[in-house]
Amino acid sequence: MKIRYFQDTDTLYIELCPVAVDETRDLDEDTLLDLDAAGRLCAVTIEHASDRITIPACSDGQIPG
Repeated sequence: MKIRYFQDTDTLYIELCPVAVDETRDLDEDTLLDLDAAGRLCAVTIEHASDRITIPACSDGQIPG
């Protein structure tokens, strides 16, 4: 799993598995779900992330638990 926060666009991208995205669905106005060819969730994109969730400090790709 990879979690990336893009501060310049306030976007949080959570990659659950590194596979090719076959389809992207809108969950709501600011949340996108990426699905693989079998319909399994492989990534989530959250726009306006800082308004919607608390984003912890990251170090070396790890988020403190």
